[in-house]
Amino acid sequence: MKLLASMLMAAFLAAPALPAFAAGETTAAPQANAKLDLAKGGAGFSAVCAACHGADGNSTIVANPSLAQQHPEYLVKQLKEFKSGVRKDPVMQGFASMLSDQDMRNISGWLATQKAKGGFAKDKELVVLGERIFRGGLQDRNIAACASCHSPNGAGLPVQYPRLAGQHADYTSKQLMEFRDGKRGNSLPMTQVAAKLNDREIRAVADYIAGLR
Repeated sequence: MKLLASMLMAAFLAAPALPAFAAGETTAAPQANAKLDLAKGGAGFSAVCAACHGADGNSTIVANPSLAQQHPEYLVKQLKEFKSGVRKDPVMQGFASMLSDQDMRNISGWLATQKAKGGFAKDKELVVLGERIFRGGLQDRNIAACASCHSPNGAGLPVQYPRLAGQHADYTSKQLMEFRDGKRGNSLPMTQVAAKLNDREIRAVADYIAGLR
């Protein structure tokens, strides 16, 4: 893995809303206060990130998030927090540690220009609970609706809240469980919400999110 990471990084440095079922906001503008090199961002993504996150940012590996059309400010924040260790992941920290702030902005800006592909919810019964949680929350347990921050169609809000629509349910479930269990601590609001959800509720809302478009 370390050898592969070194090879990929060397290549990079040398380079110039209802769910749909199956039998799984608009693109945010790149940061205006920084001059972006989207060509270099695309080249860097292809060299370093595409193997895990898909050639156009639409991951085909359910454990890895799709990043296409994600808000660039959010992606830059995550990369910086991987680099600093605030968000813990040894693989991502290894890649992020070799990126400058400008590299992060270039790659994130390029990803924002890529079109996200729709996903699918898989469990028609469980997803009813997921819709309830996402759209209305669970008021009797003081669980806020996901839509209040991530928007009713999962498009998120630029700068503040990430796009969720179409994200792999496996990845979303893992992140919610890590927020709940204290393994991921880089978002206090998400830690507070996830702390109140059980495994079934997490699977339900993740499945619903996968089918949002």
